[in-house]
Amino acid sequence: MKRKGVGFSLPVTVVMIVIGFVYFSTVFTFIDRWFSLTSSPGIANTAAFTVLALMCVYNYSIAIFRDPGRVPINYMPDVEDPESPVHEIKRKGGDLRYCQKCSHFKPPRAHHCRVCKRCVLRMDHHCIWINNCVGHTNYKVFFVFVVYAVTACVYSLVLLVGSLTVELQDEDEEMGSYLRTIYVLSAFLLIPLSVALGVLLGWHIYLILQNKTTIEYHEGVRAMWLAEKGGQVYKHPYDIGAFENLTLILGPNVLTWLCPTSRHIGSGVRFRTAFDTIPASSETKSKS
Repeated sequence: MKRKGVGFSLPVTVVMIVIGFVYFSTVFTFIDRWFSLTSSPGIANTAAFTVLALMCVYNYSIAIFRDPGRVPINYMPDVEDPESPVHEIKRKGGDLRYCQKCSHFKPPRAHHCRVCKRCVLRMDHHCIWINNCVGHTNYKVFFVFVVYAVTACVYSLVLLVGSLTVELQDEDEEMGSYLRTIYVLSAFLLIPLSVALGVLLGWHIYLILQNKTTIEYHEGVRAMWLAEKGGQVYKHPYDIGAFENLTLILGPNVLTWLCPTSRHIGSGVRFRTAFDTIPASSETKSKS
């Protein structure tokens, strides 16, 4: 489902400019200087980096324009449904979660976004860099975009360093000044980007392995503290094992993990939990 009313965003424009700059400096400066674009290694590296850049842009675009997940108009929690053993409730009062701003019940893992001004299914966070929430339907493409972005940044850095080992004999002073500017700008972009995106990637790998969202991680810290205070052990209800968690997010086919597929994600109003059995076990409540 596509989003409605997607307007101009300065952060998104900045990201696209950075992607364009990194691509052209990598291909027409680093690869050309190191290998020459007409050589076999030059053509191979250009093709590989172009594929990475295209996958970055494609997944980034989907993350921007795909709706992160809307709560169905007719959604109503069924506390007697044996296939939904977990029902999230309010910390105070123990009532089922209800959004006063949207005037409907919240499905498990859904939260209200103050920026988007609506509830988002399995909301992870609102990201200014995609001008959109990262939620149920676009979480995978957001993650895959970060994977390709990290790979492209590291690849470009390797090509940058490698091209510095080559000394061109016919390089005049004006060209040398131009190249120094390109190298300095690229280094100032690529080094912080590689570190920041690498940390972001590591964080979301951790979350995926635990089957948590960023919001659920912070809620879980509080829940763990309260459980330990009461002499109990807290377990995240949606953690069903590392590999199973991976397949829930990235899909059952390992070959499509880095493709922007989403047929496997389900409705976003019901999720497998650690309390599930076949058939489903008895109902359990967990606070959110």
